[in-house]
Amino acid sequence: MNEITSRFLPQEDALRRELHNEVHARPSARVRLPALIVYVAVLNAGVSREQEWAHLRLLPGHADLSLESLQGNFLRLRCDHFTVKWERHTEFTRYSIVQALPAHAGWGAEQPELAAHVVAGTEWVRGIPGQTMAAIHLGMLQADMDQPDLIATAQSWLGPGAVLASRMGNTTEGLPHSCILTHFRIGADGFERMLVLAPDGTTEARAGRISQRLLEMETYRLMALRGLPVAKNLSAMLSAAEAQLADITGLLESKGESDQALLDLLVSLAARIERATAEHGFRFSATRAYDTLVSQRLAELRERPISGTQTLGEFMQRRLSPAMATVQATEKRLASLAERVSRTSALLRTRVDIATEAQNQVLLEKLTKGQALQLRLQSTVEGLSIAAISYYVVSLLLYGAKAVKAAGVPIQPEVAVGVLVPLVLWGVWRMTRRIHEKLKNAGH
Repeated sequence: MNEITSRFLPQEDALRRELHNEVHARPSARVRLPALIVYVAVLNAGVSREQEWAHLRLLPGHADLSLESLQGNFLRLRCDHFTVKWERHTEFTRYSIVQALPAHAGWGAEQPELAAHVVAGTEWVRGIPGQTMAAIHLGMLQADMDQPDLIATAQSWLGPGAVLASRMGNTTEGLPHSCILTHFRIGADGFERMLVLAPDGTTEARAGRISQRLLEMETYRLMALRGLPVAKNLSAMLSAAEAQLADITGLLESKGESDQALLDLLVSLAARIERATAEHGFRFSATRAYDTLVSQRLAELRERPISGTQTLGEFMQRRLSPAMATVQATEKRLASLAERVSRTSALLRTRVDIATEAQNQVLLEKLTKGQALQLRLQSTVEGLSIAAISYYVVSLLLYGAKAVKAAGVPIQPEVAVGVLVPLVLWGVWRMTRRIHEKLKNAGH
Protein backbone atom coordinates (compact mmCIF):
# COMPACT_ATOMS: atom_id res chain seq x y z
CA MET A 1 0.00 0.00 0.00
CA ASN A 2 2.82 2.41 0.87
CA GLU A 3 4.48 1.71 -2.46
CA ILE A 4 1.28 2.59 -4.34
CA THR A 5 0.89 5.75 -2.31
CA SER A 6 4.47 6.78 -2.98
CA ARG A 7 3.93 6.29 -6.72
CA PHE A 8 0.62 8.14 -7.12
CA LEU A 9 0.37 10.56 -4.16
CA PRO A 10 2.50 13.09 -2.30
CA GLN A 11 4.17 11.95 0.89
CA GLU A 12 1.63 10.83 3.50
CA ASP A 13 1.01 12.65 6.74
CA ALA A 14 2.21 10.52 9.64
CA LEU A 15 -1.29 10.37 11.16
CA ARG A 16 -3.27 9.80 7.95
CA ARG A 17 -3.84 6.05 8.27
CA GLU A 18 -4.36 6.15 12.04
CA LEU A 19 -7.06 8.81 11.67
CA HIS A 20 -8.59 7.11 8.64
CA ASN A 21 -8.86 3.76 10.42
CA GLU A 22 -10.40 5.30 13.55
CA VAL A 23 -13.84 4.73 12.04
CA HIS A 24 -13.10 0.98 12.07
CA ALA A 25 -11.48 0.98 15.53
CA ARG A 26 -14.44 -0.40 17.53
CA PRO A 27 -16.56 -2.61 15.28
CA SER A 28 -19.74 -4.10 16.74
CA ALA A 29 -19.80 -7.79 17.50
CA ARG A 30 -21.65 -10.37 15.45
CA VAL A 31 -24.17 -12.04 17.75
CA ARG A 32 -25.87 -15.30 16.88
CA LEU A 33 -29.27 -15.66 18.54
CA PRO A 34 -30.16 -16.86 21.11
CA ALA A 35 -27.28 -15.29 23.02
CA LEU A 36 -26.29 -13.96 26.40
CA ILE A 37 -23.93 -11.00 26.64
CA VAL A 38 -22.23 -10.62 29.99
CA TYR A 39 -21.07 -7.01 30.09
CA VAL A 40 -18.89 -5.40 32.75
CA ALA A 41 -17.54 -1.82 32.65
CA VAL A 42 -14.97 -0.88 35.28
CA LEU A 43 -13.37 2.43 36.18
CA ASN A 44 -9.72 2.14 35.19
CA ALA A 45 -8.21 4.90 37.36
CA GLY A 46 -4.97 3.45 38.70
CA VAL A 47 -5.29 0.34 36.51
CA SER A 48 -2.48 -0.06 34.03
CA ARG A 49 -2.72 -1.58 30.59
CA GLU A 50 -0.30 -4.25 31.77
CA GLN A 51 -2.72 -5.36 34.51
CA GLU A 52 -5.54 -5.71 31.99
CA TRP A 53 -3.22 -7.58 29.63
CA ALA A 54 -2.27 -10.00 32.40
CA HIS A 55 -5.94 -10.63 33.14
CA LEU A 56 -6.82 -11.23 29.49
CA ARG A 57 -4.02 -13.78 29.25
CA LEU A 58 -5.91 -15.91 31.79
CA LEU A 59 -8.55 -16.68 29.15
CA PRO A 60 -8.23 -20.19 27.72
CA GLY A 61 -5.96 -20.30 24.69
CA HIS A 62 -4.54 -16.78 25.11
CA ALA A 63 -1.57 -17.27 27.41
CA ASP A 64 0.71 -16.01 24.60
CA LEU A 65 -1.25 -12.77 24.08
CA SER A 66 1.21 -9.91 23.41
CA LEU A 67 1.02 -6.54 25.11
CA GLU A 68 1.31 -4.80 21.72
CA SER A 69 -2.11 -6.12 20.71
CA LEU A 70 -3.68 -3.92 23.41
CA GLN A 71 -2.18 -0.69 22.11
CA GLY A 72 -5.17 0.04 19.89
CA ASN A 73 -7.56 0.15 22.90
CA PHE A 74 -9.76 -2.52 21.27
CA LEU A 75 -9.37 -6.28 21.13
CA ARG A 76 -11.66 -9.21 20.37
CA LEU A 77 -10.53 -12.61 21.58
CA ARG A 78 -12.11 -15.82 20.36
CA CYS A 79 -12.30 -18.68 22.82
CA ASP A 80 -14.09 -22.03 22.73
CA HIS A 81 -17.81 -21.31 22.23
CA PHE A 82 -17.56 -17.63 23.26
CA THR A 83 -15.80 -14.36 22.47
CA VAL A 84 -14.47 -11.62 24.74
CA LYS A 85 -14.30 -7.99 23.62
CA TRP A 86 -12.00 -5.60 25.48
CA GLU A 87 -12.24 -1.83 25.05
CA ARG A 88 -10.25 0.74 27.01
CA HIS A 89 -11.56 4.30 27.24
CA THR A 90 -10.32 7.38 29.06
CA GLU A 91 -12.13 6.67 32.33
CA PHE A 92 -13.34 3.11 32.05
CA THR A 93 -12.68 -0.24 30.40
CA ARG A 94 -15.42 -2.48 28.99
CA TYR A 95 -15.46 -6.26 28.85
CA SER A 96 -18.16 -8.02 26.80
CA ILE A 97 -18.51 -11.78 26.87
CA VAL A 98 -20.74 -13.07 24.06
CA GLN A 99 -21.92 -16.63 24.61
CA ALA A 100 -24.85 -18.86 23.84
CA LEU A 101 -27.94 -18.33 25.97
CA PRO A 102 -28.10 -21.03 28.69
CA ALA A 103 -30.83 -23.60 28.02
CA HIS A 104 -32.69 -22.76 31.24
CA ALA A 105 -32.81 -19.02 30.42
CA GLY A 106 -35.08 -19.07 27.38
CA TRP A 107 -38.21 -17.04 26.84
CA GLY A 108 -40.72 -17.74 29.61
CA ALA A 109 -38.13 -18.66 32.22
CA GLU A 110 -38.71 -17.23 35.69
CA GLN A 111 -35.80 -15.02 36.71
CA PRO A 112 -33.18 -17.53 35.50
CA GLU A 113 -29.80 -17.71 37.18
CA LEU A 114 -27.22 -16.18 34.81
CA ALA A 115 -24.16 -15.02 36.77
CA ALA A 116 -23.07 -18.55 37.60
CA HIS A 117 -23.26 -19.63 33.97
CA VAL A 118 -20.76 -17.23 32.40
CA VAL A 119 -18.49 -19.41 30.28
CA ALA A 120 -15.39 -17.33 31.03
CA GLY A 121 -15.77 -18.31 34.66
CA THR A 122 -17.11 -16.39 37.62
CA GLU A 123 -13.59 -16.10 39.08
CA TRP A 124 -12.33 -14.49 35.87
CA VAL A 125 -15.18 -11.96 35.87
CA ARG A 126 -14.71 -11.16 39.56
CA GLY A 127 -10.97 -10.69 38.99
CA ILE A 128 -11.32 -7.98 36.32
CA PRO A 129 -9.02 -5.14 37.46
CA GLY A 130 -10.87 -1.94 38.34
CA GLN A 131 -14.04 -0.88 40.13
CA THR A 132 -17.39 -1.99 38.73
CA MET A 133 -19.36 0.85 37.22
CA ALA A 134 -21.84 -1.07 35.04
CA ALA A 135 -22.71 -4.77 34.92
CA ILE A 136 -25.41 -6.07 32.59
CA HIS A 137 -26.82 -9.41 31.54
CA LEU A 138 -28.23 -8.83 28.08
CA GLY A 139 -30.35 -11.72 26.83
CA MET A 140 -31.03 -11.78 23.10
CA LEU A 141 -33.44 -14.37 21.74
CA GLN A 142 -36.04 -14.98 19.06
CA ALA A 143 -39.67 -14.59 20.08
CA ASP A 144 -42.94 -13.12 18.92
CA MET A 145 -42.98 -9.38 19.72
CA ASP A 146 -46.79 -9.14 19.38
CA GLN A 147 -47.81 -11.79 21.90
CA PRO A 148 -50.43 -10.53 24.38
CA ASP A 149 -48.54 -11.54 27.54
CA LEU A 150 -45.29 -9.91 26.43
CA ILE A 151 -44.82 -7.63 29.45
CA ALA A 152 -45.83 -10.27 32.02
CA THR A 153 -43.46 -12.84 30.54
CA ALA A 154 -40.65 -10.29 30.40
CA GLN A 155 -41.38 -9.34 34.01
CA SER A 156 -40.85 -12.95 35.01
CA TRP A 157 -37.52 -13.10 33.15
CA LEU A 158 -36.22 -9.74 34.40
CA GLY A 159 -37.37 -9.93 37.99
CA PRO A 160 -39.17 -7.41 40.24
CA GLY A 161 -39.55 -3.84 39.00
CA ALA A 162 -41.61 -1.86 36.53
CA VAL A 163 -40.80 -2.99 33.01
CA LEU A 164 -39.77 -0.43 30.38
CA ALA A 165 -40.31 -1.59 26.83
CA SER A 166 -40.23 -0.32 23.27
CA ARG A 167 -40.03 -1.59 19.76
CA MET A 168 -36.90 -0.57 17.94
CA GLY A 169 -36.02 0.45 14.41
CA ASN A 170 -37.71 0.23 11.05
CA THR A 171 -37.29 -2.49 8.48
CA THR A 172 -37.74 -2.03 4.76
CA GLU A 173 -41.40 -2.96 5.27
CA GLY A 174 -41.79 -0.18 7.86
CA LEU A 175 -42.00 -2.58 10.84
CA PRO A 176 -39.84 -2.62 13.98
CA HIS A 177 -37.04 -5.16 13.84
CA SER A 178 -36.75 -5.94 17.57
CA CYS A 179 -38.07 -5.21 21.05
CA ILE A 180 -36.14 -4.12 24.16
CA LEU A 181 -37.38 -4.78 27.71
CA THR A 182 -35.67 -3.84 30.96
CA HIS A 183 -36.32 -2.41 34.42
CA PHE A 184 -32.99 -0.65 35.10
CA ARG A 185 -32.58 -2.39 38.47
CA ILE A 186 -29.54 -4.09 39.95
CA GLY A 187 -30.26 -7.66 41.00
CA ALA A 188 -28.92 -9.68 43.92
CA ASP A 189 -26.02 -10.86 41.73
CA GLY A 190 -24.93 -7.25 41.05
CA PHE A 191 -26.08 -7.27 37.43
CA GLU A 192 -28.96 -5.43 35.82
CA ARG A 193 -30.90 -7.24 33.13
CA MET A 194 -31.95 -6.36 29.61
CA LEU A 195 -33.90 -8.49 27.21
CA VAL A 196 -34.01 -8.15 23.43
CA LEU A 197 -36.58 -10.04 21.39
CA ALA A 198 -36.01 -10.33 17.66
CA PRO A 199 -37.86 -12.19 14.91
CA ASP A 200 -36.55 -15.18 13.00
CA GLY A 201 -34.06 -14.20 10.35
CA THR A 202 -32.40 -11.41 12.35
CA THR A 203 -28.83 -11.21 11.11
CA GLU A 204 -25.83 -11.51 13.39
CA ALA A 205 -24.63 -8.04 12.34
CA ARG A 206 -27.96 -6.42 13.27
CA ALA A 207 -28.03 -8.21 16.60
CA GLY A 208 -24.49 -6.99 17.26
CA ARG A 209 -25.40 -3.38 16.49
CA ILE A 210 -28.47 -3.54 18.74
CA SER A 211 -26.44 -4.90 21.64
CA GLN A 212 -23.71 -2.31 21.19
CA ARG A 213 -26.17 0.60 21.22
CA LEU A 214 -27.96 -0.65 24.30
CA LEU A 215 -24.82 -1.37 26.27
CA GLU A 216 -23.21 1.92 25.31
CA MET A 217 -26.41 3.81 26.18
CA GLU A 218 -26.48 2.37 29.69
CA THR A 219 -22.74 2.86 30.19
CA TYR A 220 -22.83 6.49 29.10
CA ARG A 221 -25.94 7.08 31.23
CA LEU A 222 -24.09 5.95 34.35
CA MET A 223 -20.97 7.90 33.43
CA ALA A 224 -23.04 11.03 32.84
CA LEU A 225 -24.63 10.66 36.27
CA ARG A 226 -21.20 10.71 37.93
CA GLY A 227 -21.40 14.49 37.71
CA LEU A 228 -24.55 14.64 39.87
CA PRO A 229 -22.91 13.89 43.29
CA VAL A 230 -20.22 16.44 42.46
CA ALA A 231 -22.86 19.07 41.71
CA LYS A 232 -24.74 18.30 44.93
CA ASN A 233 -21.56 18.47 47.03
CA LEU A 234 -20.64 21.82 45.49
CA SER A 235 -24.02 23.36 46.26
CA ALA A 236 -23.24 24.19 49.90
CA MET A 237 -19.83 25.63 49.03
CA LEU A 238 -21.30 27.78 46.25
CA SER A 239 -24.03 29.11 48.54
CA ALA A 240 -21.47 30.07 51.18
CA ALA A 241 -19.21 31.66 48.55
CA GLU A 242 -22.08 33.67 47.08
CA ALA A 243 -23.04 34.95 50.54
CA GLN A 244 -19.43 35.88 51.28
CA LEU A 245 -19.13 37.70 47.97
CA ALA A 246 -22.30 39.66 48.74
CA ASP A 247 -20.81 40.68 52.12
CA ILE A 248 -17.55 41.74 50.47
CA THR A 249 -19.44 43.78 47.90
CA GLY A 250 -21.41 45.47 50.69
CA LEU A 251 -18.20 46.34 52.55
CA LEU A 252 -16.71 47.63 49.32
CA GLU A 253 -19.73 49.87 48.81
CA SER A 254 -19.81 51.21 52.37
CA LYS A 255 -16.02 51.36 52.76
CA GLY A 256 -16.43 49.36 55.94
CA GLU A 257 -13.04 47.66 55.66
CA SER A 258 -9.58 48.61 54.54
CA ASP A 259 -8.59 47.85 51.00
CA GLN A 260 -5.99 45.35 52.17
CA ALA A 261 -8.55 43.44 54.26
CA LEU A 262 -11.00 43.31 51.34
CA LEU A 263 -8.23 42.21 49.02
CA ASP A 264 -7.29 39.34 51.34
CA LEU A 265 -10.93 38.20 51.47
CA LEU A 266 -11.29 38.34 47.70
CA VAL A 267 -8.05 36.45 47.08
CA SER A 268 -9.13 33.70 49.48
CA LEU A 269 -12.56 33.44 47.84
CA ALA A 270 -11.11 33.46 44.31
CA ALA A 271 -8.69 30.69 45.28
CA ARG A 272 -11.55 28.50 46.57
CA ILE A 273 -13.53 28.98 43.39
CA GLU A 274 -10.53 28.37 41.16
CA ARG A 275 -9.72 25.19 43.06
CA ALA A 276 -13.28 23.93 42.63
CA THR A 277 -13.14 24.74 38.92
CA ALA A 278 -9.83 22.93 38.50
CA GLU A 279 -10.99 19.87 40.47
CA HIS A 280 -14.41 19.45 38.84
CA GLY A 281 -14.15 21.13 35.43
CA PHE A 282 -13.27 17.85 33.73
CA ARG A 283 -16.19 16.04 35.36
CA PHE A 284 -18.67 18.67 34.19
CA SER A 285 -17.28 18.57 30.65
CA ALA A 286 -17.35 14.77 30.63
CA THR A 287 -20.96 14.79 31.87
CA ARG A 288 -22.00 16.95 28.92
CA ALA A 289 -20.21 14.65 26.50
CA TYR A 290 -21.70 11.46 27.97
CA ASP A 291 -25.19 12.98 28.01
CA THR A 292 -24.84 13.81 24.33
CA LEU A 293 -23.81 10.22 23.60
CA VAL A 294 -26.83 8.88 25.50
CA SER A 295 -29.14 11.04 23.37
CA GLN A 296 -27.42 9.82 20.21
CA ARG A 297 -27.75 6.16 21.15
CA LEU A 298 -31.43 6.62 22.02
CA ALA A 299 -32.04 8.30 18.67
CA GLU A 300 -30.33 5.40 16.91
CA LEU A 301 -32.77 2.94 18.55
CA ARG A 302 -35.71 4.68 16.81
CA GLU A 303 -38.10 3.61 19.54
CA ARG A 304 -41.81 2.93 19.15
CA PRO A 305 -43.97 2.73 22.27
CA ILE A 306 -45.68 -0.40 23.55
CA SER A 307 -49.06 0.22 25.10
CA GLY A 308 -49.02 0.35 28.89
CA THR A 309 -45.26 0.90 29.32
CA GLN A 310 -42.72 3.67 29.17
CA THR A 311 -40.12 3.68 26.43
CA LEU A 312 -36.46 3.91 27.36
CA GLY A 313 -36.34 7.42 25.90
CA GLU A 314 -39.27 8.59 28.06
CA PHE A 315 -37.66 7.10 31.14
CA MET A 316 -34.36 8.82 30.37
CA GLN A 317 -36.09 12.12 29.69
CA ARG A 318 -37.88 12.07 33.04
CA ARG A 319 -35.04 10.72 35.17
CA LEU A 320 -31.78 11.67 33.46
CA SER A 321 -32.71 15.14 32.23
CA PRO A 322 -33.26 16.66 35.72
CA ALA A 323 -29.90 15.30 36.84
CA MET A 324 -28.17 16.74 33.80
CA ALA A 325 -29.96 20.06 34.35
CA THR A 326 -28.64 20.12 37.93
CA VAL A 327 -25.08 19.49 36.73
CA GLN A 328 -25.33 22.15 34.04
CA ALA A 329 -26.83 24.67 36.48
CA THR A 330 -24.01 24.02 38.96
CA GLU A 331 -21.39 24.43 36.25
CA LYS A 332 -22.93 27.74 35.15
CA ARG A 333 -23.27 28.85 38.76
CA LEU A 334 -19.58 28.17 39.36
CA ALA A 335 -18.57 30.05 36.19
CA SER A 336 -20.89 32.95 37.08
CA LEU A 337 -19.45 33.17 40.58
CA ALA A 338 -15.93 33.30 39.17
CA GLU A 339 -16.94 36.16 36.87
CA ARG A 340 -18.58 38.07 39.73
CA VAL A 341 -15.46 37.69 41.87
CA SER A 342 -13.43 38.99 38.94
CA ARG A 343 -15.70 42.03 38.57
CA THR A 344 -15.55 42.75 42.32
CA SER A 345 -11.78 42.47 42.19
CA ALA A 346 -11.76 44.95 39.30
CA LEU A 347 -13.86 47.39 41.36
CA LEU A 348 -11.50 47.05 44.30
CA ARG A 349 -8.49 47.58 42.04
CA THR A 350 -10.16 50.70 40.65
CA ARG A 351 -10.71 52.06 44.14
CA VAL A 352 -7.14 51.28 45.12
CA ASP A 353 -5.85 52.93 41.94
CA ILE A 354 -7.90 56.07 42.59
CA ALA A 355 -6.68 56.24 46.18
CA THR A 356 -3.10 55.69 45.05
CA GLU A 357 -3.46 58.39 42.42
CA ALA A 358 -4.75 60.84 45.04
CA GLN A 359 -1.84 59.99 47.31
CA ASN A 360 0.56 60.46 44.43
CA GLN A 361 -1.03 63.84 43.66
CA VAL A 362 -0.57 65.01 47.25
CA LEU A 363 3.00 63.74 47.24
CA LEU A 364 3.66 65.50 43.95
CA GLU A 365 2.32 68.76 45.32
CA LYS A 366 4.59 68.40 48.35
CA LEU A 367 7.54 67.67 46.10
CA THR A 368 6.69 70.71 43.96
CA LYS A 369 6.53 72.96 47.00
CA GLY A 370 9.77 71.49 48.27
CA GLN A 371 11.44 72.07 44.93
CA ALA A 372 10.23 75.69 44.86
CA LEU A 373 11.59 76.23 48.37
CA GLN A 374 14.79 74.52 47.36
CA LEU A 375 15.11 76.85 44.36
CA ARG A 376 14.61 79.88 46.57
CA LEU A 377 17.18 78.58 49.01
CA GLN A 378 19.49 77.83 46.12
CA SER A 379 19.07 81.38 44.78
CA THR A 380 19.83 82.80 48.22
CA VAL A 381 22.86 80.58 48.55
CA GLU A 382 24.02 81.54 45.07
CA GLY A 383 23.70 85.24 45.99
CA LEU A 384 25.75 84.66 49.08
CA SER A 385 28.20 82.61 47.05
CA ILE A 386 28.65 85.49 44.56
CA ALA A 387 29.29 87.89 47.44
CA ALA A 388 31.76 85.50 49.07
CA ILE A 389 33.63 84.76 45.83
CA SER A 390 33.73 88.46 45.00
CA TYR A 391 35.07 89.18 48.49
CA TYR A 392 37.91 86.69 48.02
CA VAL A 393 38.69 88.01 44.53
CA VAL A 394 38.75 91.63 45.79
CA SER A 395 40.97 90.52 48.67
CA LEU A 396 43.39 88.90 46.22
CA LEU A 397 43.39 92.03 44.05
CA LEU A 398 44.09 94.17 47.12
CA TYR A 399 47.06 91.98 48.06
CA GLY A 400 48.30 92.28 44.49
CA ALA A 401 47.95 96.08 44.47
CA LYS A 402 49.82 96.31 47.74
CA ALA A 403 52.59 94.19 46.31
CA VAL A 404 52.82 96.46 43.28
CA LYS A 405 53.01 99.56 45.54
CA ALA A 406 55.71 97.88 47.58
CA ALA A 407 57.64 97.32 44.38
CA GLY A 408 57.82 101.13 43.91
CA VAL A 409 54.86 101.78 41.66
CA PRO A 410 53.05 104.95 42.75
CA ILE A 411 49.57 103.53 43.34
CA GLN A 412 46.97 103.63 46.07
CA PRO A 413 45.86 99.97 46.51
CA GLU A 414 42.55 100.72 48.22
CA VAL A 415 41.44 103.15 45.53
CA ALA A 416 42.50 100.90 42.64
CA VAL A 417 40.79 97.84 44.09
CA GLY A 418 37.71 99.83 45.08
CA VAL A 419 37.29 100.88 41.48
CA LEU A 420 37.44 97.20 40.37
CA VAL A 421 34.80 95.94 42.86
CA PRO A 422 31.78 96.45 40.47
CA LEU A 423 33.70 94.75 37.69
CA VAL A 424 34.52 91.81 39.97
CA LEU A 425 30.88 91.45 41.05
CA TRP A 426 29.70 91.47 37.45
CA GLY A 427 32.33 88.93 36.39
CA VAL A 428 31.45 86.49 39.16
CA TRP A 429 27.70 86.82 38.42
CA ARG A 430 28.35 86.33 34.70
CA MET A 431 30.45 83.24 35.34
CA THR A 432 27.63 81.79 37.51
CA ARG A 433 25.07 82.35 34.76
CA ARG A 434 27.28 80.64 32.18
CA ILE A 435 27.60 77.60 34.47
CA HIS A 436 23.77 77.45 34.80
CA GLU A 437 23.36 77.62 31.02
CA LYS A 438 25.84 74.79 30.44
CA LEU A 439 24.09 72.57 33.01
CA LYS A 440 20.71 73.35 31.42
CA ASN A 441 21.96 72.49 27.93
CA ALA A 442 23.53 69.28 29.20
CA GLY A 443 20.15 68.28 30.74
CA HIS A 444 18.41 68.57 27.37
